[in-house]
Amino acid sequence: MKMEMTELGPMKRALKIEVPADEVTQRFSRAYVELNRQVRIPGFRPGKAPLAILEKRYAKAVEEDVIRSLIPDYYDQAVKQAGISPVVVEIPPLDRVKIKKDSPFTFTATVEIKPKIELRDYKAPSPISLKPDKRAVADEQVDRALEVLREQQARLDAAPAGTALAEGDYAVVSLEGFLDGGPLDGTKKEGHLHKVGSKAALLGMEVDAHLVGKMEGSVIEIAQPYPASHPDLRVAGKTVQFRLSITGVKHKQLPALDDEFAKDCGPYASIQELKDTVRGEMEKALKKDIEQSYKDTILSRLADTYHFDLPETLVERELDTIVRQKLQERHRSKDADPLPPADAEENRRIREEHREAANRRVKVGLILEAVAEKEGLSVSEADLNDEVTRLASELRVPLADLVKMIQAGGQDSIEKLRTKILADQALDFVYRHAVIQG
Repeated sequence: MKMEMTELGPMKRALKIEVPADEVTQRFSRAYVELNRQVRIPGFRPGKAPLAILEKRYAKAVEEDVIRSLIPDYYDQAVKQAGISPVVVEIPPLDRVKIKKDSPFTFTATVEIKPKIELRDYKAPSPISLKPDKRAVADEQVDRALEVLREQQARLDAAPAGTALAEGDYAVVSLEGFLDGGPLDGTKKEGHLHKVGSKAALLGMEVDAHLVGKMEGSVIEIAQPYPASHPDLRVAGKTVQFRLSITGVKHKQLPALDDEFAKDCGPYASIQELKDTVRGEMEKALKKDIEQSYKDTILSRLADTYHFDLPETLVERELDTIVRQKLQERHRSKDADPLPPADAEENRRIREEHREAANRRVKVGLILEAVAEKEGLSVSEADLNDEVTRLASELRVPLADLVKMIQAGGQDSIEKLRTKILADQALDFVYRHAVIQG
């Protein structure tokens, strides 16, 4: 095989590949032998039709079959010979490629390649140096967490008779609106529990100011005017008289921080055991946060250390992913069904706003891929299974459902997952070899 590589740009190469004539002849011969077994020519037994007749009837189809078999084989050889890592390959359509039996076959593949990265300064003798993160879980943080648990275990008890409502108290109220002397449909609410001072609206009104200082049994009349532009034509430009009745006053009772409280919170024998567990969980979360902070610093250092041209195809793929994520976020926030397509202008805006982020992701991904290759890292089936299990737990999706979703995406989804796991392994490798000062 002869191969010539021509540089078309920083990340593009043209591979002109010539297949030897004897190989072309052999492929034609095998193709016609196989064809002879399959077709039925009147007057001839199966497999015994003359080559001349087959060539006359099936020459075009055989040429295409030979081309389809030759191009992948010799393209793979050419890539290895050129020592490049393709991102995307453009091979000319069959109708533009000519092949002749007993003659060399030449075709040109245009290839977008991955850059060659000369790795340095990520492990001994020149590892990445990190400033120590000395954050620790303080007693005050543990106390605040316990207060949250107390709030969750709090009871609402009836206040003593004659208790005046104050901020933080709870009022049990009933509300009804009247218009022109009669009840107004849709404005009746009974037995509603309202926290005084919460500024929560009740039938569109803030009632806190009317409740402070009042007691159980109080009835409050509230005149509520509505503008002429109000969408409810019944009340537009009119004033509705609301009657607010206080049917109960309740105080929140927080449990004492004692051993009984600890037992109510779970399988804890004492308040000290609960505190120790809370502190342990907080320390575990903080350790994970600190590690992620270190890794974010490493990614920034790697991105700043290496400078190379990026394959545009990879950047565009990353932008496609970002656009899809942004549209899904919009879909979730608006609870729209189905997901509306982005118009051309919105698509362009999202791509421009996030191009720098896409460039950085692609750059860091290529660096981590180079680290994984140099260090001989790989992804096993066990690694894949562990990651799928972790994702199912994180997304709170049944494991079987997530597996089906990944399988529905085909080989491409599995390869994306492998790529992510390999990048995580490479980042972990660099992190383990980093030096934390002090």
